[in-house]
This record gives sequence, C-alpha cells and structure tokens, in this order.
Amino acid sequence: MEKERRTVDRRKPEWLRINLPKVNEYAYLKQKLEKYHLHTICESGICPNIGECWKNKTATFMILGNICTRSCRFCAVKTGKPLPPDKLEPQKLAEVIQEMELRHCVITSVDRDDLPDGGSGIWAETVIAIKEKNPLITIETLIPDFKGIQEQIQHLIDVKPDIISHNLETVERLTKTTRVQAKYRRSLEVLAFIAKSGITTKTGIMLGLGETEEEICQTMDDSLAAGCQIFTMGQYLQPTKEHLPVIRYVNPEEFQQLKEIGLSKGFKFVESGPLVRSSYHAEKQVIK
Repeated sequence: MEKERRTVDRRKPEWLRINLPKVNEYAYLKQKLEKYHLHTICESGICPNIGECWKNKTATFMILGNICTRSCRFCAVKTGKPLPPDKLEPQKLAEVIQEMELRHCVITSVDRDDLPDGGSGIWAETVIAIKEKNPLITIETLIPDFKGIQEQIQHLIDVKPDIISHNLETVERLTKTTRVQAKYRRSLEVLAFIAKSGITTKTGIMLGLGETEEEICQTMDDSLAAGCQIFTMGQYLQPTKEHLPVIRYVNPEEFQQLKEIGLSKGFKFVESGPLVRSSYHAEKQVIK
C-alpha cells in the first residue's frame, strides 16, 4: 500500500502540464539565436514556460556560454570546462534585442568561476551595449554570486540595470545539498550589497525539495531583511534522473497562500505558482 502511494505521489499533477511552443514560434526565436550564436536559459534550463514566453517573442538570454563551472544538483545547464568568453557577445545580444523590438529583457549567465573577474566585465559590457542600442528598454540581470566578491558585483551596480536578481534557490537547510558550491548566507550578503545601492533587488526559491512552510517563511524574512523587494516561488521539476528527486508537488492553492503571506510581510511583488520561474512575468516587476 505504501509503495502504491509513493508511486501515485510522484506522478505530475494536472496543473503541471506544459505547453510546448508551436513550430513557427519556436523557429522565429531559434533563427535569431543561431544567427548570433546566443543561448537562452529557456532551452538550457528546460523552462516549463518556454511555450508561453516564446509565443510572446520574449526570452531570458544567457551570456558567457552554456557550460557552467558549478554542478548544482537541481540545474539542467551543462557542467564542465567553458569556452573562452565571446568578446563580441554584448554587441550581438544588443542587436538581437533591437531586431526583436523588446521593451524588457532578462539577462542571466552560467557561473564562470574560471575567469579572474567571474565574468562581471562581460556582464557590465552587455548591459551597456543593450542600453545604447535600445535606449527605452528596461533590463533585469539575474546574476551568480560572484563568490561574494563585492568589486565584481559593483560592476553590475555601476551600469544600473532596472532589477538585479540573485536566487537563493532553496531554504538554508537544503542549500548545501542543492546548490553544492553556493552558500545561503553568502547569497544574502550579495542581495544586501545590491539593495544598499538602491537598485530593485529580487530573489526566488523552488518548492518541493523537502522544505517546510516555516522554512519558507524564514527565507522570506531573510530576503526582506537583506533588502529584497521581489520574491518568486515555483515548483521544482527534476530535469533528469541524475538530478535531485521531487519530494512533493505543491498545489496551486498553497502557492497562492504563500503569495499572500509574502505580500503581507512586505514584498512589493510576489510571483508564486507551480510553473513560476525567476524571470516569469519579469516585465511586470519593474518597480520605478
């Protein structure tokens, strides 16, 4: 009986159905990305919202290649030895965004612990290039922790994206097994350093890895104390059998309750739902 219950629990619920992009919608963006040899986290991270976002001709661009120097146990992005950075990537990305006529874009990257500056120089150049070619655009940057090195984080602050986001990914107790090389308290320090600059600061976590509601609420409190104004919550989905298993599927009603808790605690914006990812509805989160 117990074995049967566990089997049923591991089936994906109805509310986790994913809409894949139609061929013509997929081809449009795919052509743009291949033309400039660019990557998106939509594909590399196997995002469940790729259908909705690509239908609207929006994407979260991933710079500094598609091979990460870290091996987080939840992430679908490839791990290994990355190629040298493409020095022309900032201009290429700025041109793609101009061709797509985007009003808001999200930029993220793999971790580049192999580079002396963690890739922060390319990050800053990318934001500058995008702004120069697209002066009316708003930009969110979803950054790695840069090992907590403030000088590298400052490179991003100096170019003034509208939002700087860095994800805690999970509660403190589960960080060591989930993010491996990352540290919960270090990430909070990164968020606090960003928030002190006055730039809108954002973070998010995945649910379904074994966290408790008390731990989720504590993570909200920690994020608020660090100065975060935006908080996101979504269901963790196991990319492959080699990644961490899903402990449970959180239903939409619980996500809604957690959203209300987050708003009551003081966040200006909370995005919470089974298919929510960090950049989901990001264009609505720009706080002036």
